[in-house]
Amino acid sequence: MVGLPSLLPALMLAMMHASVPVAWAHATIENARLPVVGKAPQFALTAETGERVVLTDLRGKVLAVTFIYATCSDTCPLLTAKMVEIRRRLGRDFGPRVQFVSITVDPEVDTPAILRAYAKAQGANGEGWSFLTGTPSEIAEVIRRYGVYARKSERGGVDHLFLTSLIDRSGMLRVQYLGVRFDPDEMYRDLQKLLHE
Repeated sequence: MVGLPSLLPALMLAMMHASVPVAWAHATIENARLPVVGKAPQFALTAETGERVVLTDLRGKVLAVTFIYATCSDTCPLLTAKMVEIRRRLGRDFGPRVQFVSITVDPEVDTPAILRAYAKAQGANGEGWSFLTGTPSEIAEVIRRYGVYARKSERGGVDHLFLTSLIDRSGMLRVQYLGVRFDPDEMYRDLQKLLHE
């Protein structure tokens, strides 16, 4: 059996070779400032409305960036449902001050129209939440730069890493949550911290 200490060097090496920002677990002290990981990776993609969305155009807002795909029947809807609840809790800050961005990992299937239908079915449509797609090469580059693993499965779905990134108003990547079982209360508190910096 391999212990965690002997796995750490291999993990660190794999992360360095991936050339993506890595967010270490942030401090749990309630009023501690969230760490700054680095500049958030740029993207320019197409929204469910057909409009082009560029990361720099969202400067001035706190962002939560997630990766999903519309035909996912288990974990993607679970992640989106958590984000819907956090959106509700943000109240009037959602839209003008906080925006959610969900990027597909299945661009060959997820057209703007399909993403629009997914958003509506999940109760995630409306101002302040963009569902983005692009060419396969555009999506592959965004996936790589954010450190997300995605690969088409033999069953037609997409096996992918769930990674949610928080970006501050100046475009800096601040924290990342791995998986869909993150604590929504923690994310809500972190969004509030970034709003009040």
